[in-house]
Amino acid sequence: MIPVYDPWIGEEEAQAVKQAVLDGEISGSFGKSIPRFEETFAGLIGCRHGVAVTSGTTALHLAVAAYHFAPGDEILLSASTNIATALAIVHNGLIPVPIDSEPVSWNLDPDLIEGLITPRTRAIMPVHLFGHPVEMDRVNAIAKKHGLKVIEDCAESHGATWRGTMTGAFGDMGCFSFYANKILTTGEGGMVLTNDDALAEELRLLRNLAFTVPRFRHEKAGFNFRMTGYQAAMGLVQLTRFEEILKRKRRIAQLYSDALKNVPGLELPADCAEGRHVYWVYGIVVKPEFPLNRNDLMPWLKSRGVDTRAFFHPMNLQPCLEKLPGFRSVPCPVAERIGAAGLYLPSGPTLTDAQIEEVCDRLKEASRLP
Repeated sequence: MIPVYDPWIGEEEAQAVKQAVLDGEISGSFGKSIPRFEETFAGLIGCRHGVAVTSGTTALHLAVAAYHFAPGDEILLSASTNIATALAIVHNGLIPVPIDSEPVSWNLDPDLIEGLITPRTRAIMPVHLFGHPVEMDRVNAIAKKHGLKVIEDCAESHGATWRGTMTGAFGDMGCFSFYANKILTTGEGGMVLTNDDALAEELRLLRNLAFTVPRFRHEKAGFNFRMTGYQAAMGLVQLTRFEEILKRKRRIAQLYSDALKNVPGLELPADCAEGRHVYWVYGIVVKPEFPLNRNDLMPWLKSRGVDTRAFFHPMNLQPCLEKLPGFRSVPCPVAERIGAAGLYLPSGPTLTDAQIEEVCDRLKEASRLP
């Protein structure tokens, strides 16, 4: 089976984790690896502060929590995203408001943002879907005009750029995931980046149960979102591979695009003329004229040794969100279309040319079915 995603992890990562454990870097309160990882990754992206946490989900949760919005306030977010983006809003007592995708990049459509803003709106949470950067200059201009905060979901976009700036450095905060299938991995783990000194202090406070002095008297309700030292040690090794991983990801995407561009019935991902798409995954949309629909194509490919994953179910159609008091039913036809017909192909940085050719051959075979 050609896996949908295998990370690039080698002996160096294993030795770094082993050494961190031997050095006592077990919890998030000890050792040098976490501050080094925070500083190095934040500097790479172009931010002053990095706050390492347990996952990309808790990175988003912590970022929203740091603003202490009132219950029932609204945050606008990309309709096409992992449920984690919305849950960071929900679990802070707020209401997610989906913004439909635009049809080329599949990211949120900036033209729709202002029509969804109400007196309850407090922030915008753009998602750089599958590694394609959002038009952040437009998002930031709208946010500034309406006095809104911007929290970037960069779980899939390590190293992506828009007009020369890396994703994660545009908003008030940028949130990253280091899950096993992300561009950089620590197994689990995440990080919040910011250039705001006061926000960084609040993030660090809340991450660690809001301990102050005296230690066990708490003015604020914090969280235990601490990353472990040995995860950070692994992340430091991953950072030495960063540019090579990005080169591999873009080369994989180019091989797929060259091989599949003339296959009828497939919509391929758009590159980014004004930035760098890092192709966390290579996603395609199965059009009606293709012999198999998405839901039939995926098991057909799997029976022939090719694993795939479906696109995200759009946020406007999530049952757990539709039940929320105050949730607005926002039509998102583009997100609904790609959510129902999209899948992504094997995309890990360890894929061989022969494996990519095999995936493409199977798709071409499917395209010729009666």
